[in-house]
Amino acid sequence: MYTISIRLPEKLAKELKSMAKSMERSKSFLIREAIATYLEEYSDYQIALDRLLNKDDKIIESSELRSRLGL
Repeated sequence: MYTISIRLPEKLAKELKSMAKSMERSKSFLIREAIATYLEEYSDYQIALDRLLNKDDKIIESSELRSRLGL
């Protein structure tokens, strides 16, 4: 495990404390989960952006996609 310290605006710190209490979780747990979710979402975003900007990547209609998936 790696230790890191951060400074949070007072309002954000209060919201974090309140959420941790209501969820019966530690603030560290919530911060770890938030960072993990952000990194996963950003990774998905980057893949989508790379594919969008790839001029060699064929774009298909949604109806064709549904047909390929058997929907």
